[in-house]
Amino acid sequence: MKRKIVEIDREKCNGCGLCIPSCAEGTIRIVNGKAALVADNLCDGLGACLVECPRNAIRIIEREAEAFDEHAAEETHGAMAVGSGVGIQPAVHQAGGCPDSRIMTRKCAAVPDEKEQYASRNSRLAQWPIQLRLVPVGAPFLENADLLIAADCSPFAYADFHRDFLAGKALVVGCPKLDDNRYYTEKLADIFQKSPIRSVTLVRMEVPCCGGIEAAAKRALVAAERNIPLKVVTVGMDGTIR
Repeated sequence: MKRKIVEIDREKCNGCGLCIPSCAEGTIRIVNGKAALVADNLCDGLGACLVECPRNAIRIIEREAEAFDEHAAEETHGAMAVGSGVGIQPAVHQAGGCPDSRIMTRKCAAVPDEKEQYASRNSRLAQWPIQLRLVPVGAPFLENADLLIAADCSPFAYADFHRDFLAGKALVVGCPKLDDNRYYTEKLADIFQKSPIRSVTLVRMEVPCCGGIEAAAKRALVAAERNIPLKVVTVGMDGTIR
């Protein structure tokens, strides 16, 4: 079958191995001093490894390849998939696949405790739209703004997202796994060039694929040639700050 799959340029690769931890399926190994794809059926073609390569030696191509075998990938890289130390609390159920799409559950309080019940729950969202694709480059709320870039899942994972991150900031959200990360880079670069942004805070999840939105922001700052302070916050899948 013809499908999208990772290709590694061995001429560009220096064997640093930074791509290996981000490959949740364990299909990238160092072979003879260079990164290599060890089996087509273990690569999901989503390209979480791309953002980690400092030499741009990895890209996604479309070619004839075996279909992705999730079960084989889980067996090959079970240690990373289940025991990677991602901080999931006890009493968790997990089922295979890439860490950002693996099914899991964890015990949470059924009702808020007394302190939570009477705490202020006012929204800190001060603008609309918020989806990165929909936000106009010259939107007035970007003028002299402290910009918050958030991966889609982070506001749901982190209970006090509004209070701790959103207050006083302009917000854009996106998911690098479900969207075109190159578009994110170009759109953010356009925003950085045309809007006087004062600072950028990026809130992402700890899963490998979420590194795409961090990479997009960093590349956009370089492309825009803007020296804007950037702070990256990583949220664990148990809702804690890493």
